[in-house]
Amino acid sequence: MITQVLIKSGEYYDSVTLLEVAQGLLKLDGVQDAAVVMGTPANKGILKDAALLTPEVEGASADDLIIAVRVPDETRAAAAMETAAALLKASRAPKVETGMAPSPKTMATAIERLDGANIVLVSVAGRYAPGVVRDALERGLHVFLFSDNVSIEDEIALKKLGREKGLLVMGPDAGTAILNGVALGFANAVIPGPVGVVAASGTGLQAVTSTLTQLGVGISQAIGTGGRDLSSEVGGIMMIEGIRALQADPATEVLLLVSKPPALEVVDKVLTQLDADARSENGGKPAVVCFLGGKAKPVRKAGLQPAKTLEEAAHIAAALARGTSPEVALIALQDSYQDLKRLAKKLKKRLHKKQKYLRGLFSGGTFCYEMQLILEDVFSKPVLSNAPIKKEYALEDANKSKGHTVVDLGEDEFTVGRLHPMLDPTLRNRRLVQEALDDKTAVIYLDVVLGYGVHPDPAGAAVEAIKEAQQLLAEEKGREVIFVASVCGTPDDPQDVRAQEKKLEEAGVVVMPTNASAARLISYILS
Repeated sequence: MITQVLIKSGEYYDSVTLLEVAQGLLKLDGVQDAAVVMGTPANKGILKDAALLTPEVEGASADDLIIAVRVPDETRAAAAMETAAALLKASRAPKVETGMAPSPKTMATAIERLDGANIVLVSVAGRYAPGVVRDALERGLHVFLFSDNVSIEDEIALKKLGREKGLLVMGPDAGTAILNGVALGFANAVIPGPVGVVAASGTGLQAVTSTLTQLGVGISQAIGTGGRDLSSEVGGIMMIEGIRALQADPATEVLLLVSKPPALEVVDKVLTQLDADARSENGGKPAVVCFLGGKAKPVRKAGLQPAKTLEEAAHIAAALARGTSPEVALIALQDSYQDLKRLAKKLKKRLHKKQKYLRGLFSGGTFCYEMQLILEDVFSKPVLSNAPIKKEYALEDANKSKGHTVVDLGEDEFTVGRLHPMLDPTLRNRRLVQEALDDKTAVIYLDVVLGYGVHPDPAGAAVEAIKEAQQLLAEEKGREVIFVASVCGTPDDPQDVRAQEKKLEEAGVVVMPTNASAARLISYILS
């Protein structure tokens, strides 16, 4: 086999196009492997692990397009490169008319066509996003800013402008929102109800809204702020504006806030806003605060309900919505951990003494963070990550696991020039097989996220890689790895949470109801 590469300097194509071209190459006769990516450091690491890295590729920049194939001979290599060039050219060719009105080329045209619209979803390259958002705000429209790679200076300016005009600026890098029953970004099919959510985390928002739906408690509104909103620089501008909107919303009876730990001064601002509501003439609305890794004492002092995990947050909010005791809900949750301990004891017997480590492969950044927080209190050795809870726990190389490792594959280092793992599981599947072949790996964990806009069958895609890994393990004198997963979704999602869980279970995967319960099971297995 030979490896052939082609580097196109300064050529940019969107990640969907790159995926389609790579898939087209993999269908060609004789092509053993193929990759079409931008020349980022993370992508070079992936190419190296796939034996597609050459000296020419090592010298490529992040702005260079790399096409790499592994084929039996020069003839097939040439054919593959011709195919790649044709597919890339076709992606920019004018589309054949379908009889439908052509897509609007400006925001003004789109607004004229969709009379009454009051929100704009922006998904353009980060350097162009601020101008588009500013135009939308000047036109009096709320903004859901899906784009990433927007500077923090632009974010602050846009959010201040939105606040002045009484408009929401959700993002940048806003993954999820559910407004008046309409899902934006990666969201789930939830039931309507009394709980209003404001979250500086897309997967965190998905987790609590999905769990609430499975508990039979619905959502009034779910507002995503973007992950940097609660930083000291941004100051929680949209978290506070979102809280105010829900406090004024007659359909919202309980508030639920979700975030990684905010800056301390921002916590004070947020709690002050909630405390002011609690002291109002009507007594305000009860609120649950889940600032992962944050302190509970200030939350309790403000008369609010703290939650350590996303799972706890959903159960407490459900209890408040039903008018029942949050304490009773938490006791029931704690009781369920006894079952996990018994299951862990059985699973542990399947491992060899040499197998010691967790390898977590995440598509949701907040799930990765939550897992680390739970395991930090249990494991004697640190859990390393490319998105660590402490700087000293950072991986030297995100492509190489060491000891207990959890990797957020949705981090920018993995998504520049590639689709997010919720859309394209290829990278995670490759990494899964790689981790299984490490004889020190004991548990491989996957978060499977469902909903609108994501992969149509993420569990099915994961099962393909799991079966490949299991086959390779069987050839190594029967060594076994324990696969654990949680599925974030609802029965009404396009993928159907029950059907997805069943596929995983039939492949021998231990399926947990939430990321937090999976973390506890893993802690019992490996501690």
